[in-house]
Amino acid sequence: MVDYLQAIVLGIIQGLTEFLPISSSAHLRILPEVFGWGDPGAAFTAVIQIGTELAVLLYFWRDIWRIAAMWLRSLFKAEYRGHLDARMGWFIIFGSVPIVVLGVLFQDTIKSEFRSLWLIGTTLIVGGLVLGLADRVGSTDKTLKQLSLRDALLMGVAQAFALIPGVSRSGATLSMGRFLGYERETATRYAFLLAIPAVIGAGVFELKDVPDGDNLYGWGPTILATVVSFAIGYAAIAWLLRYVSTHSYTPFVVYRIALGAATLLLVATGAIAA
Repeated sequence: MVDYLQAIVLGIIQGLTEFLPISSSAHLRILPEVFGWGDPGAAFTAVIQIGTELAVLLYFWRDIWRIAAMWLRSLFKAEYRGHLDARMGWFIIFGSVPIVVLGVLFQDTIKSEFRSLWLIGTTLIVGGLVLGLADRVGSTDKTLKQLSLRDALLMGVAQAFALIPGVSRSGATLSMGRFLGYERETATRYAFLLAIPAVIGAGVFELKDVPDGDNLYGWGPTILATVVSFAIGYAAIAWLLRYVSTHSYTPFVVYRIALGAATLLLVATGAIAA
């Protein structure tokens, strides 16, 4: 019963933090350690993220259907190849390549060294500073219609840094998007769409480790956490899109730095294990 209660809490944490530029994987590593539950494991983290990506699929289903349909048409008819939706299909495919390649190459490191709280605390702070700088110096004149293959690839490379907990998938993509001059809502929408192949792919790949591996929980709690993360995540998407249209990322920057500093302090004093 305790495992299921913990799973509900972790599902809520995942749903609340996945789309905010504050790193859901960092929260799923830090908070269980603070609560005395232990590390839930990379497999658990990857699998319950499927829930939040299913929320993305539901929220953006019209966009995804339109992009997929136009991309398929462009494969057979040349007149569709210059259409924005057809190009978006290619942008998402090519933008997903860096995180897939690096995820496979460094899968063992991701499950071990990358889960050190020393590293996570540091990346929270550094990532927060980068996000703040990008939001301050980046212009806001580019929209989704101006997205190029080069920019899509650069945001894909940035997303790959999120293999390190604490970096934040959305935070890294948004930072690169702002540096490249895209408005906040455009960068946020593309970050959501770009994350779908990587997150669902990683979750499916890690399913084999749910019963054993490094996963602290079995199938029941993992499925429950995934369902909870889906429900909470769906609400978080709508809120974030409204928020970024009129606000800066400053509150997230401050939060990241504070959480990173607190994590490093707790580890340094021996209050939690690294």
